[in-house]
Amino acid sequence: MNDIKPDVIIRAIVLIIALVNQLLVSTGRSPLKIEDNTIGETVSAIFTVSASVWAWWKNNSLTKAARAGDAVMNKIKAGEPANKSKHEGEPYHG
Repeated sequence: MNDIKPDVIIRAIVLIIALVNQLLVSTGRSPLKIEDNTIGETVSAIFTVSASVWAWWKNNSLTKAARAGDAVMNKIKAGEPANKSKHEGEPYHG
């Protein structure tokens, strides 16, 4: 997992926090101690939607195969031939 970019990990963590927060709010245990329940639910919903969009807007390459695909994609974007790979001819063990 050392190849995973830090921003991918951060987005996943923020999404998990948002989902836990939303679960707490929906069960009546709001971690945001705001008297008006409507404000707390609104803030929680905005936080959850924002974290979800942010976490999954980017390409989150978590698997080894996805990171290899990103390397090929980056070669293509750079105008390099992408048909030669250091793993060419090797079986996939993902």
